[in-house]
Amino acid sequence: MRFVFDEDASAFRAAVRDLLDKECGPADVRAAWDSDAGFSAARWKQLAEMGVVGLTIAEADGGLGLDETGLVLLLEEAGRVALPEPLIETTAVGAPLLQALAPDRLAGVASGDTVVTVGLSHCPAVSGAAGADLLVLERDGALHAVAAPDVDLTPVESVDHGRRLARVDFAPAAATVIAAGDEARAAVALAFDRYAWASSAVLCGLADRMLELAAEYAKQRHQFGVPIGSFQAVKHKLADALVKLDFARPVVHRAAFSIARDDPDRAVHVSMAKAYASEAADLAARAALQVHGAIGYTWEHDLHLFMKKAWALGAAWGDAAWHRRRVADAVLPRLPR
Repeated sequence: MRFVFDEDASAFRAAVRDLLDKECGPADVRAAWDSDAGFSAARWKQLAEMGVVGLTIAEADGGLGLDETGLVLLLEEAGRVALPEPLIETTAVGAPLLQALAPDRLAGVASGDTVVTVGLSHCPAVSGAAGADLLVLERDGALHAVAAPDVDLTPVESVDHGRRLARVDFAPAAATVIAAGDEARAAVALAFDRYAWASSAVLCGLADRMLELAAEYAKQRHQFGVPIGSFQAVKHKLADALVKLDFARPVVHRAAFSIARDDPDRAVHVSMAKAYASEAADLAARAALQVHGAIGYTWEHDLHLFMKKAWALGAAWGDAAWHRRRVADAVLPRLPR
């Protein structure tokens, strides 16, 4: 099998990178941290106009009708700029969930007018709840679609200020149910895997950007009359992190293919991706921080914007250890107790 992205996917990625480089610099991320919703509505509309937000929505409902293999590269680009917009919550998880269970609730999602987030019992704090217009929430074995005015939010502090978390309370009713029983259980399992996979793709982008920042600094910072990047210890540290990232990327791409094709081993592939990507981003963060030295710890330096999102996503939806255990449970025979 020759697994490569076609010219259209590469061109779309380049166009999204160009937009985000212009519209989502570190200053823009800081501004989003200080906003009520945690992201820029104007930037979200720009992404919607490009087709990014509605990428996983059927063409008949205003989207592009693509799948996870068309989204994975764009999620990496989102990671490269520490994008605060809810691309994971809406495009990777919420839109395909509604497409399968309640397509009538997709109005305004592809255009960027309706922001969707999904809250599962796996995580009591719902990401993106503060800026969402529609929330899909798991309660007592059922999935409910609830409008923002009908929920009560209790903010939960996050190390990543661009990832707004909140505990959500609402009154379940027959009118809000979009799935129950076996259908709901299957949808929840798939939504969890989509969350974990999409986080792993963003983690790859974050790792890439942190290594880029470290390499640039290593060229500029001089000690003993030479750039610190010329020191073997610095080069090896960054090279080790880059190798880790290069191993993680194809595993994340494989997981995207598995979700898109409903592979029976989807959960295993997703867990491999999350474990690899979490470890790659963690190593990149530690390497970048050590290369920068004391300045890397400061609030004023841009590095912390990427490190904090990497730490938050690395722990979300199962950390590396949790996902390695899930892989082990799936591929190793149960030993007698």
